[in-house]
Amino acid sequence: MTPDPSTPAYDVVVIGSGAGGLSAAVAAADGGASVLVVEKADTCGGATAWSGGWMWTPRNLFAHADGVNEDRSAPRTYLEHRLGENFDAAKVDALLDGAPEMVEFFEKKTALQFVPGAKIADIHGDTPGAGTGHRSVGPKPVSLRTLGPDVAALLRRQLYETSFLGMGIMAGPDLQAFLHSTRSAKAFLHCTKRVSTHLLDLATKRRGQQLVNGTALVGRLLRSALDAGVEIRVSTAATALTTDSAGKVTGVRLAGPDGAYTVHARRGVVLATGGFSHDVDRRRELFPRTPTGHEHWTLTPSTTTGDGITLGESAGGRLDDSVASPVAYCPVSIIRYRNGKEGVFPHILDRGKPGAIGVLADGRRFVNEGLGYHDYTLAMVEQVPDGEEVCSWLIADQRYLRYFPLGMAKPLPIPTWPYLKSGYLTRGRTVRELAEKIGVDPDGLEKSVAAFNEGARDGVDPEFGRGTTPFTVGSGDADNPWPNPALAPLEEGPFYAVKVVPGSFGTFAGLVTDSTSRVLNDDDQPIGGLFAVGVDQSSVMGGHYPSGGINLGPAMTFGYLTGRRLASTTGELR
Repeated sequence: MTPDPSTPAYDVVVIGSGAGGLSAAVAAADGGASVLVVEKADTCGGATAWSGGWMWTPRNLFAHADGVNEDRSAPRTYLEHRLGENFDAAKVDALLDGAPEMVEFFEKKTALQFVPGAKIADIHGDTPGAGTGHRSVGPKPVSLRTLGPDVAALLRRQLYETSFLGMGIMAGPDLQAFLHSTRSAKAFLHCTKRVSTHLLDLATKRRGQQLVNGTALVGRLLRSALDAGVEIRVSTAATALTTDSAGKVTGVRLAGPDGAYTVHARRGVVLATGGFSHDVDRRRELFPRTPTGHEHWTLTPSTTTGDGITLGESAGGRLDDSVASPVAYCPVSIIRYRNGKEGVFPHILDRGKPGAIGVLADGRRFVNEGLGYHDYTLAMVEQVPDGEEVCSWLIADQRYLRYFPLGMAKPLPIPTWPYLKSGYLTRGRTVRELAEKIGVDPDGLEKSVAAFNEGARDGVDPEFGRGTTPFTVGSGDADNPWPNPALAPLEEGPFYAVKVVPGSFGTFAGLVTDSTSRVLNDDDQPIGGLFAVGVDQSSVMGGHYPSGGINLGPAMTFGYLTGRRLASTTGELR
C-alpha cells in the first residue's frame, strides 16, 4: 500500500525497546535519522532490563587499555570450534569487527558508559581460542536521579527475584562484597552503605535509585536515546507491517492509547521485540521435552510473545529452525509466595560455588555444575530419561549456606526458615534423609556425595573436571579453604536441596537475516526495508552458548550497525 501523505513519517521505526532496539535507535538518531521506538509494554527494557547486562565484545577499547591486543583470529577460532556446523563466517566476522566499534561509540558519544570484564573468562576454557578475560563489558552503575525523571518514567524495574529487597547487585566487586560481608569488615561496610542507601531511596522515592546490571544498561540507553531526539511510545503495539507493490516494508500499523494508526518508515523498520519465550504454541513446536508448551519457565517479561517473528513472517521472512538449540537455557527454581503468585529464580551464581552439586532423580551427578547455565540445563534436558519430569536438585551442606546463596535462600545472616516453611528449600539431617524427602534415590545420592567429597578434599573432580578451567575456577570462591576454589566436600549437616527445572533467558531461533541484519525471504533475498536485531534475529551463535553475554553483545552490536547503516543512506534502503 502507498502511504497517505498525511501519515506520520520517520526515517526509522524500531519495534521493541531492549538492548538491540535501543542500540539501533541511538545509532540511527546520532547519524541524523528521525527515529520512533514503539514498545507494547508500559515500560521499556524488555528482558534486557532483567538481565545481568554483560555483553560479549572481544577486542574492545578496555582490553586495549589493559594491554590485551588480541587478533580477531583468537575469538574467531574459539567460535569456529564451539559453533561447529552452525558457524556462519559472515555473521561472526561482522560481530567481531563491529563490537569494538560499538563499544567505542557508546562509551565516547553517549550516556552509556561501561565497566570492563577483565576477569570474565569464556566458558569452555579447554577450547582453542578461549579467552581468560577482557572480552566483555558491562554497564557502569548509575543513579536514577542522574538519568532523570523522564527515564524513570520509562524504565522497567529490577526483577525482584534477582535482587535483595529490590536492590540489584552487580557481578564483580559488588557481589563479592555481599558474599564476604560476614568475613570482611570492608565488605560489611560496603554492604551496609548499599543497603542503607537503598532503604532511604525506598522511603523517599518509593523506588531504588541505584541502577546496576540490565536496568543500568537500559536506563543509560534510554537517556542516550532521548538525548539524541528519539521519540519513544510505550503501551503501543505493532499489529501489522505495510508494504508497497514490490513487497518492500514501508511502515507499521500501531495500536496505542489513542487507538489504531499507521506510521511510515522512509528507510526501514527494525524488529527488536525480544523473541518468543512466552509463545506457548511455538514452545510446544520447537522446545525439546516441552509437549504442551507449559513445561518451561522463562525469565523474560510476559510481552515476549513473538510479535517480531510474526511480523517478519507476514512480510515473507522465515524462522530459522537450523540452530543447535532454539532456546537460551537457564536452570530456574519456582518460588511460591504467600499471596499465591509465583516467581522464577535463575541459578547463575550458586551452581559453581564450593560445597554444592547437582543431581538427577537417581542421585547421580550429570554435568560439570560450574559450566554455563545453558550447559547445565541442556544436560538436564538431554539426560533425564524419557517419561520422567525434567528436573534436578542442587544439594549443599550447612557450611555452604553460611557463605553462599542456594537459589533464593540467602547466606548468613539472612535466615533460611522462610524458605523451609514455604517448601522452597528442603532440609535433612543426613544425606540419606534429604534424599528420601525430595524423592531422590538415597543410595545413589550417598554414593555421589561420597565420590565427590573424596575428590574435593584433594581439589579434583575426576568425573567432570570442575575447577580445571578459568571459568569454573572463577565461578568458585577464592577464599575456599580447600585446595581448589571450585570444590569443597559436602560433609557438615544438615543438608539442603532446591528443585531446579528448565527455564530460559530468551530464544536463539529468530528470523533468518544476512550479516547486515536484513530479513531474508524463502529465496534468501533481503526484504526491502525490514531488519531484525536482538533475539528477533536468529542467533549469530547458532544456538550455542560459548560465553556469558552472547545475547546482549550481538544485540548491541548488530543494533548499532543497523542503526548506522540506516542513518548513512540518503535514499530509501532496499
